[in-house]
Amino acid sequence: MNTQESMVNAFIEGAAELDEATASMIAERKALLGPAYRLMYERPLHFVRGEGVWLYDPEGNAYLDAYNNVTSIGHCHPKVVEAIREQVGVLATNTRYLHGGVLSYARRLLATMPSEVEHLMFTCTGSDANDLAVRIAQAHTGGKGIVVTETAYHGITQAVSEFSPSLGENVNLGVHVRTVPAPDSYRSGNVAEEFTAAVEAAIADLQRHGIKPALFICDGLFASDGVFDGPAGFLKGAVDAIRAAGGVYIADEVQSGFGRTGEAMWGFQRHGVVPDLVTMGKPMGNGFPVAGVAARAELLAEFGKKARYFNTFGGNAVAVAAASAVLDVIEEENLLENARTIGLHLRQGFEALARTHPCIGDLRGAGLFLGVEIVSDRARKTPDGATATRIINGLRDENVLISGCAKAANVLKIRPPLVFSRENADELIAKLGRVLQRLS
Repeated sequence: MNTQESMVNAFIEGAAELDEATASMIAERKALLGPAYRLMYERPLHFVRGEGVWLYDPEGNAYLDAYNNVTSIGHCHPKVVEAIREQVGVLATNTRYLHGGVLSYARRLLATMPSEVEHLMFTCTGSDANDLAVRIAQAHTGGKGIVVTETAYHGITQAVSEFSPSLGENVNLGVHVRTVPAPDSYRSGNVAEEFTAAVEAAIADLQRHGIKPALFICDGLFASDGVFDGPAGFLKGAVDAIRAAGGVYIADEVQSGFGRTGEAMWGFQRHGVVPDLVTMGKPMGNGFPVAGVAARAELLAEFGKKARYFNTFGGNAVAVAAASAVLDVIEEENLLENARTIGLHLRQGFEALARTHPCIGDLRGAGLFLGVEIVSDRARKTPDGATATRIINGLRDENVLISGCAKAANVLKIRPPLVFSRENADELIAKLGRVLQRLS
């Protein structure tokens, strides 16, 4: 088990006093669901309702959700709820039948992509999407080799778990997988040069072992690695390297897509690169299971000749209705601009806290996806996962939800819904300040 996973488990294994109802529910959960699931926080939470940026427990207490990017346009957004309700009462069927909704949505979504990305295939989850993307990439290149960052997460299928090192030591990375250090802008002198060199070295190692490189995959903000956003454009060298070796670049937009950065619809766009494949999920349906793979036409040409693709629920009429409503809301409520302005306001608030709290070593991110690195020594930039865990649990006690990430689990992962307001941001800043003050 890696450090990150250990710290997540510590949220519950170090639990102090639990009320009788919570303890009983945890015991029943373990008995019914088995030991593989995990809960968040030292004192796990029980939610019964969500609305906008808020989650509510059985007693009606409200918790500010600054973490959940699945319902990225807010919990139970009425437009999405109505779209699902209306469509499920009319038709819920699959893509083996003609349906105008799936065509309309594909046209709209592809219009947000570079013109080179021409096709869209549907799945149910981001894991499914990455699994399908790898099949396509390997079929197109004739290779098997995969390059990822060393704390990456890309999904839970057998094939995808083999290149998701953040899942821990219980999942073995494939012999065809090479990992590279995260593009650590906090400690690196030249992120672009060092990251490109690392990817080139990984490719060379695959080749030395007789493994043809097939793909390099990353998410636009390196979320699990610790939220590394810049400098913008540093990714180009790595993309050029994998293509020079005959492989392709997959942009995993499950976390950084759909306006999350506030700069553009997709995280890869900030680097000035055009992916060969783009995978998406989570916020695509605001909680309804829908995901997909967008691709350059030439990658699907050979794949489509030799393989049939069908997904019973992927792209069904209800899923597409939910996804279409999400696009409507992003456009109508101007959520990219909101992510940009509120994200900037949050960052300025965190910078003010950093001036009086030396445990904040670095602030990173774009739009409403921020990472706050917690250190025990600013001069040495020493990761402090234990203090980060205390901050996360301290905010939970202040009714604010965030999480952690990075190899040492020392980066606060702050990822609010795109509808987060200035007032919501001020509450988060104030309560983080209160927690930091208590810990100091």
